Amino acid sequence: MPEKFQLPKLTFWKAALVLIALTGLYATFVRFAQGLGASTNLSDEFPWGIWVGFDVLCGVMLAAGGFTLTATVYIFNLERFRPIVRPTVLTAFLGYSLVCVALLFDLGRSYRIWHPLVMWNPRSVLFEVGWCVTLYTTVLALEFAPVVFERLQLERPRRILRGISIPLVIAGVMLSTLHQSSLGSLYLIVPQKLHPFWYSPLLPVFFFISAIAVGLAMTIFESSMTSKHFGKQLELPLLRELGRILAVVLLVYTVLRTQDLYHRGALKLVLQPSYETWLFLLEVLLGLAAPIVLLLIPRVRQAAGGLYLAAVLTLLGFITNRLNVSTTGMETSAGMHYVPKWTELAVTASIIAVGFAAFALAAKHLPIFSNHTGAPPEAGSRRSKAIFVEKKEEGVLVGR
Repeated sequence: MPEKFQLPKLTFWKAALVLIALTGLYATFVRFAQGLGASTNLSDEFPWGIWVGFDVLCGVMLAAGGFTLTATVYIFNLERFRPIVRPTVLTAFLGYSLVCVALLFDLGRSYRIWHPLVMWNPRSVLFEVGWCVTLYTTVLALEFAPVVFERLQLERPRRILRGISIPLVIAGVMLSTLHQSSLGSLYLIVPQKLHPFWYSPLLPVFFFISAIAVGLAMTIFESSMTSKHFGKQLELPLLRELGRILAVVLLVYTVLRTQDLYHRGALKLVLQPSYETWLFLLEVLLGLAAPIVLLLIPRVRQAAGGLYLAAVLTLLGFITNRLNVSTTGMETSAGMHYVPKWTELAVTASIIAVGFAAFALAAKHLPIFSNHTGAPPEAGSRRSKAIFVEKKEEGVLVGR
């Protein structure tokens, strides 16, 4: 008899996902039916809000693990990190795809998003960022495509893409280096508007180094989460090594940032209590002080829970940094405090929810956590058959 159809089990997180999605759909309708004025608290004085500060600046940063880890494995030939390449590339691909979706909401005329591809303005930083994000999203799609081809058992296109994997990774690293730093360059044109805590001629350098740190932290975070929610084995020895590297990157960032603040005379502003001072200290505590202390303690660094905590604090700290640069640091010069409208928050929450749901579906239906050696999926079975035949010829029966 045919199996009885059963509805999927409704859990708390599935119910929350559906609720967030429905709220996001309504906010989307308001955005595109009534425009930016009805769906946001943006204005001529404050034209960039959470859709740029979080969805774009933070989204691109959180997807930085793609170029960090692929460069580690394919360029520096550190093969021991290969088991975590696939989920990291998937995270990066989803991140950049959702950044493109977020841009559709923020642009006044979203149907013209393709204009920078044909209407060139080489003097514009946004032109360079637009091209780099477009190209790198394409590169990530090509890097992830072999996983889909493996699931569909399309061996020929999979081999073709594997044959050009090194050029793809090199192109991805170059594109990431350009636009991760260029996102900081966007704010170099507003030295009188951005608060001294965050304005610096070294902003492109800080954005790039912080992207590397967040890429490492995001890899640790997603490995811990997939181990917990998808029952996959946690690559703890690899994550410990990533934790050591993360500590070094955070220390380098801290030294450079402190020297920059001191030489610009901005370090003394910490002693002046203000709205910006408290948010600056929060950013430093979450993203630098706390994770560095944790990662320098061997017992904490060797434990999965300690690595997870350090990674989460790093992510929260640099998310705060990006929001401080894009929002907090601009409020005084604008003469206003920007508070996102609920529709802005609903769109952002729905984009995040879609990202988690897409990752869960890919982890369930695609070989994300298997076959990391690069061998074709049937290679192992052919080898097993050859051994079986060889043993059988020798008069030895080998079972499963």
